[in-house]
Amino acid sequence: MTVAAGPPTRDAGSENFPVASLLLAPALRPKVLGFYRFVRTADDIADAPDLAAEEKLARLDALGRALDDPATDEPAARPIHDSGCGTSEARAMLAAFRQDATQRRYADWAALEAYCAASANPVGRMLVRLHGTAAPGAEAAADALCTALQVLNHLQDLGPDRANLDRIYLPVSWMALAGGEEAFFEPANAAPRRAVLDAALDRVEERLDAAAALPRLVGSWRLAMESRVTIALARRLLARLRAADPVAGRVALRRPDFARAFAASPFAGPSDAALVRARVAAAGSSFAKGMSALRGDRRRALWAVYAFCRAVDDIADGAMPEAEKRRFLADWRAKLERPDCALSRELARARDRYALPAEECEAMIAGMETDAAPRLRIADAAALDQYCRRVAGSVGAMAVRIFGAPEAAGFGLALGRTLQLVNILRDMDEDATRDRVYLPLDLLAAQGVADGDAARMMAAPGTAAAAQALAAEAAAGFARAEEELRAFDTPALLPARIMMWGYRRIFDRLVARGFGPPRARPRLTAGEKARMAAYALRLAPVAAR
Repeated sequence: MTVAAGPPTRDAGSENFPVASLLLAPALRPKVLGFYRFVRTADDIADAPDLAAEEKLARLDALGRALDDPATDEPAARPIHDSGCGTSEARAMLAAFRQDATQRRYADWAALEAYCAASANPVGRMLVRLHGTAAPGAEAAADALCTALQVLNHLQDLGPDRANLDRIYLPVSWMALAGGEEAFFEPANAAPRRAVLDAALDRVEERLDAAAALPRLVGSWRLAMESRVTIALARRLLARLRAADPVAGRVALRRPDFARAFAASPFAGPSDAALVRARVAAAGSSFAKGMSALRGDRRRALWAVYAFCRAVDDIADGAMPEAEKRRFLADWRAKLERPDCALSRELARARDRYALPAEECEAMIAGMETDAAPRLRIADAAALDQYCRRVAGSVGAMAVRIFGAPEAAGFGLALGRTLQLVNILRDMDEDATRDRVYLPLDLLAAQGVADGDAARMMAAPGTAAAAQALAAEAAAGFARAEEELRAFDTPALLPARIMMWGYRRIFDRLVARGFGPPRARPRLTAGEKARMAAYALRLAPVAAR
């Protein structure tokens, strides 16, 4: 007699992602499907809305005993015994289903990852083991993929899980940033909810980047194809969840998504370099025009540095608790030592080829740890110098080495500081919404502006004069940079000139606009962007030398 809660709620063909598709070897598909039957039975028990927690646990315990009994006639366990496939992984997943029977909320991302390690990662490990030889790192890449798939499923089903099971996998501490659980699910609270969802999707994307090497690491070409399909579908669902609100309505993959993924499966998936290039393109930064002046390996290296800076900046700015930000930034310190994803591997490659000091990457992370605080104030000029040195000087110091002008490290540091001052002056009001004030407190105090509410500080009469003082520093910095560029007289620094040109246009508009409210954000015109692009194309063959 079966312990199942009823007929299966799904079959292998109705899951989000491939389960024993025809890409797998015919001899292995029944083994995978037998494992799937056990997992589906256990999952349906844990999710049964009409069973009490005690009854769910009793049935899951019965499944556990069936796994231990080679003579069992339990329909869900019998295929595993017959095939000899997946017993240890099934036991691991039973622990997660027992957790589902009793736990309805998760405190933080680490708790969610721990759940995924039991509820999803064993599937990937079983498939890798079933297919035989795999290179070192395959299991870790499979874990990353399975965690990403599980979190995508959770985010996709936020509404139904809450309504039908009173279960929410998005951590409580994250929902608190949108006003708490009730506020998070309010239809009118779309903007705060969107910020939290995007931060969660950033973590999923990081796991998918860690999974990107899986098709290259598994020993089976069939499993490699299945992996490529799964990763492609995961990235497509990720994009859909970024574009639509899963609380407002179901966000799902469509038949054409599956068709495209399977059609592409025989071909190599995107390389690490291609994944980083896509990140840079999606960011749409004004720096991209300067980067486009480079060609070949130098451009690839600069993309890696930029994408790294953007990744840690997104962590610092993301709608997640401070403790989570600090943990993810600490993870990046570990990635500098042991690259484990497409971006960290590309960054390691750039560091090796262009002798980029690890200390500069560390400095950037330290600067983002400053930004990770829920409230930020800069005490004085020395603190501002330290902050700019970390978040901008580090970029300049690495960039000039990639350009081919390591002797210009001092120029890169100084230019980085100048450009960061422009960022601070441009983003005063936006930063205030995050309770960040980068104008030094002693400079503000000299103009009669006391520390307090960030928005009120930005509205105070003396703030414009304090900002004007920083603008004078930026103007002097641009003038020094122009002199130094003439002194260096090297084509290698032409990308820096393009970046300077764009920033100088923005700075001139800031000065012309003034620094008192209202402060409209200045932007480059379409014509100016086109001019930068044309200049970059004209200089690219020279800058690539």
